[in-house]
Amino acid sequence: MTHEQYREAVDWLFVQAPNYQIDGQKAYKPGLDNIRRLCDFFGNPQEKIRCVHIGGTNGKGSSSNMLASVLQDAGYKVGLYNSPHLIDFTERIKVNGNNCDKEFVFDFIQKLKNLPGDIQPSFFEFTTIMAFEYFYHQHVDIAIIEVGLGGRLDSTNIIQPLVAAITNVQLDHQNILGDTIEEIASEKAGIVKPNIPVVSGDENETVKNIIRNKAAQEHASFIDASLFETALKSDLKGNYQTKNIKVVLSLIEELKKLNFTISDENIENGLLHVHQNTGFIGRWFEFSKDPLTICDTGHNQAGLEYVFTQLNSIDRHKHVVLGFVNDKKIDVVMKILPENSTFYFAKPSIHRGRHPEDYENMLQEAKISYKIFNSVQDAYLSAKEQCTAEELIFIGGSNFVVGEFLEKNLEVSK
Repeated sequence: MTHEQYREAVDWLFVQAPNYQIDGQKAYKPGLDNIRRLCDFFGNPQEKIRCVHIGGTNGKGSSSNMLASVLQDAGYKVGLYNSPHLIDFTERIKVNGNNCDKEFVFDFIQKLKNLPGDIQPSFFEFTTIMAFEYFYHQHVDIAIIEVGLGGRLDSTNIIQPLVAAITNVQLDHQNILGDTIEEIASEKAGIVKPNIPVVSGDENETVKNIIRNKAAQEHASFIDASLFETALKSDLKGNYQTKNIKVVLSLIEELKKLNFTISDENIENGLLHVHQNTGFIGRWFEFSKDPLTICDTGHNQAGLEYVFTQLNSIDRHKHVVLGFVNDKKIDVVMKILPENSTFYFAKPSIHRGRHPEDYENMLQEAKISYKIFNSVQDAYLSAKEQCTAEELIFIGGSNFVVGEFLEKNLEVSK
């Protein structure tokens, strides 16, 4: 298989199947019928692996990578399924920090081309069955499966995990999941299964009660991670990681009850070496020190509030590169922008990317210092040119902005 053949195969996958990353809501196929048919077609690999299921609005990626790192430090072979990818498709499916083998991806896509005509999966359903099959063939000891969107009707919800977690519930994807925290929490709580413990990381009592009540209906243990006391730190920076660490520690306690051998040293080392063990980047990621350049994929109101609050705590002038997709509520973002900043607004290169000219009236009303660019790279280069040694650059607003920036500027070794 050549690099060109691999690229053509992945391009085929993107074109054949509706892809939420590219197409937005019209690509979202709620329900488990398609994924059940797919799993049946491939012999139900998800039933042959042990899993942890992690849902929530924010923190899914950080929590699943921290947990994977701890389990790897404890000597387990760990599968990890995350989305979306930042640079290459194979980032979505990893074993012990190594991206999915491209030969496997290529061969599996050839099998997908021969599916019966009555199975018409979405891009995410294709990717989910690919992950299950890869983890089965790799004989992983445990697979950590991140929910794609929502929970109840998400493709990943076909698994019977050892334990599940819901990191938190915030307003996001309201056009799909509901307009209120209560509606969204009910969708997230759809991953709660009979007799399978569920960890809840949210501090909001309304959210806790919805998940707790769902757990009671399913005779499942409810673990409130927000009550967990710990001073442990992670190499994943960002003040918000404190809450994710509590979720991870709660999950580890449940796995220990199931005879997983995980020492305090494994936990400490695993949390401190997430980047090294899993290759995870994009969450308060320090791209460079000169000039100090940070990127973060936080993209909904709650995620951006955390990130902008942390930016406000740094006593430097900021050069802030931001871009958004079409369904983003930009008026909300305008109200929480970091202070002491010059802004560089750019259009993400994906189909759903929104050009800043479309919302320039909001930028003018916000009375901020800003420039508009046709690409993320142009915005970054302008910010870099303006940034002095005492200032910093921040890049974010969307997964796609961070991915585009890293693809252009990061030396990718994997």
